Amino acid sequence: MNALMEMFGDLNFTVLGFPCNQFGLQAPGKRVNHETLNLLKYVRPGGGFVPKFPVFGKIEVNGLNEEPLFAYLKVVYLTCPLFAYLKFYWSPIKVNDIRWNFEKFLIDSDGAPFRWSLRVRLN
Repeated sequence: MNALMEMFGDLNFTVLGFPCNQFGLQAPGKRVNHETLNLLKYVRPGGGFVPKFPVFGKIEVNGLNEEPLFAYLKVVYLTCPLFAYLKFYWSPIKVNDIRWNFEKFLIDSDGAPFRWSLRVRLN
């Protein structure tokens, strides 16, 4: 994501990071941002990594407590109805739920999907 910011950051483009612990419980801790930033810097990816984009406090992207932004994104993007999970960490489970961490959405400056038929995966 840093590379994208370096390439396109001066073109009215930004990456927004929203940590979530609903996928394999891989982001434990509180909802505070400094824990996430320290994890990125010292553990994963580590090596002093500092994001060149805003990283928000931890949120939920699926289930009863999902953030409204992600409820909207899941409605406007086409999704695959297949899940590869053996265990879910939210309820209720819906067909258009986000499947795993590091999901990407391309949104234009008006808040509309950049491409209607594409759920972008860059990793």
